[in-house]
Amino acid sequence: MSPRQARPVWFALEGVNAFATSYYLYYLFFFLRDHYGFGNALNLATSALHGLAYMLACWFGGRYAQRAGYASTLALGLVIMAASLLGTWAYPAIPTIMTGLVLWTIGVSLTWPTLEALATDGASPEELPRLVGIYNLVWSGGSAAAYFVGGALQELLGAASIFWLPAAAHLLQAATVRGAQRRIPPHAVSHAAPHAPHAAAAQAGTLTLTPRSFLLLAWLSNPFAYVAINTAVPVIPDLARRLELTTREAGFFCSIWFFARTATFALLWRWTGWHYRFRWMVTAFILMTLSFAAMLLGHNLWLIAAAQIVFGYAVGVIYYASLFYSMDAGDTKGEHGGIHEAAIGSGVFAGSAIGAAGQFLLGGPSSSTWVVSGVLALGIVALLETRRRLARRR
Repeated sequence: MSPRQARPVWFALEGVNAFATSYYLYYLFFFLRDHYGFGNALNLATSALHGLAYMLACWFGGRYAQRAGYASTLALGLVIMAASLLGTWAYPAIPTIMTGLVLWTIGVSLTWPTLEALATDGASPEELPRLVGIYNLVWSGGSAAAYFVGGALQELLGAASIFWLPAAAHLLQAATVRGAQRRIPPHAVSHAAPHAPHAAAAQAGTLTLTPRSFLLLAWLSNPFAYVAINTAVPVIPDLARRLELTTREAGFFCSIWFFARTATFALLWRWTGWHYRFRWMVTAFILMTLSFAAMLLGHNLWLIAAAQIVFGYAVGVIYYASLFYSMDAGDTKGEHGGIHEAAIGSGVFAGSAIGAAGQFLLGGPSSSTWVVSGVLALGIVALLETRRRLARRR
């Protein structure tokens, strides 16, 4: 079976992975709030632990997948994830929850770079934008669905379902990969012929920057997007309490930005005029900074809903640029996917750690929001200065 024929299998596994990982990780913060009294500071510290492990593991995960084979690496990661969740479910104390989170994160680092590579392996330059678009729609849709129904699932199946339900999904995924390996050879390296980045888009979109420069700018921007995301997600349980929302209602209301991100992915997939155009990236960065603050500091539900829509659009543009340029500007897709995911991990760690530090040092429920908003503003300056230097070098 060729890489083209195998893609529906990988996209299906991607959707299940997005749902399962989001259900566990995002609702873990509600679990820790309700069962162990975690507030914003401790939830942010937990997110920082996850981000640090993910950042370090993804550097290894992408390179390992490139050498050992994509399918084999994917199966290994899924088994590690399932085992860590089942262990946590059996002994849900704080030490085992944190240990399980780190082990699960290591497993995750073997899945996302691999799925990104499998989804685009063997693609021509003309086909690549379509495949990246499908990939983004699948994972973001699965993640949005998990957050939307996660609160209701917890009420229906119990709080411990955040452990055993994703574990069951990961075991099913691993069995599917093993079955597929009998017909699909593992892709230790991409068999696509080396190619230049999407030529028409690159030539139309830039006069002063190379495609490689856009890749570097995207790798700079995407961690800041995850700084914002992973400061917001751990404090949503406290936001829900402030807005007097139940866990079910918080899942419904606070998933707006997830669906806005998916809609943005659909737009960027169908219209490729944004490729290699810097103004799209910097505008999204500015909107992300403003909407992040409005989303977490607002008290009016309509204002927060509108801020979520803008926030989902902004982080969608930044993420899409990072993944597209990672796949378009090179042929070692597993390794570039690992760098892309490691950049995400650095943002998760930095955002959560800075937010937690602000919470511990300054106190007050909004401290992390103000501190991280300042960091995002500095990120805008860094992006503009980096672009200026790359243009001068060019």
